Amino acid sequence: MNSNNHGIDRRRFTAFFAGFGLAATALPRLLWAEVEKTGGVSKEALAGAERLAGLDFSDDERELMLKGLDELRSDYEKLREVPLDNSVAPAFHFDPVLPGMEISERPLTARVSRPRLTARPSDDAELAFLPVTELGNLIRIGEISSVELTTLYLERLKRHDAELHCVITLTEERAMEQASRADRELARGVWRGPLHGVPWGAKDLLAVRGYPTTWGAAPFKEQNVDEDATVVQRLDEAVA
Repeated sequence: MNSNNHGIDRRRFTAFFAGFGLAATALPRLLWAEVEKTGGVSKEALAGAERLAGLDFSDDERELMLKGLDELRSDYEKLREVPLDNSVAPAFHFDPVLPGMEISERPLTARVSRPRLTARPSDDAELAFLPVTELGNLIRIGEISSVELTTLYLERLKRHDAELHCVITLTEERAMEQASRADRELARGVWRGPLHGVPWGAKDLLAVRGYPTTWGAAPFKEQNVDEDATVVQRLDEAVA
């Protein structure tokens, strides 16, 4: 049972022994040292760890533990054989509805706040902190262009990131292309909705074609997913 080959880390290993009421003893730590050294746990190693931990098990109890550890390894091997596409969402909530079951659903309606501003604020800092509803309306009525607003935000990100460390990848070229497209459509009388022309940022968990999808972790800093996440696609469709 090699942790490198099978992905069973120390925490999961210790959690298994919690089921036997042994997590607080020295036994899991001693056996984990054996796993790291030899890649597995034998009955002899288990018996030796018992003596060091001041415990005593029967052969049947040892067999039960070893069987459980083998099943744990087997379960993780099976999990790693299941291909998971980047588009598969994590299980954020428990859904007890079984296939074939029908439940009643109520439609959800969104209420959008009415914008109050009819002129661009003279202070760019005030402009930068306006809510999306106000920004979208100012773009719609021509008080500011999407290119102007996008340039403002890009400059602020560059200026403040040295202190805030809030940017992983600055998608400047993509942002300016989107802003130019939004302005061109407005010039033709095409308005796609309240997000039209409003620049946006996203967590580095979302895939964007042509840019790294780093998942907030150094091992993935060079990872590139050759597709746009659904959220990104929908924002593009809204010309945001």
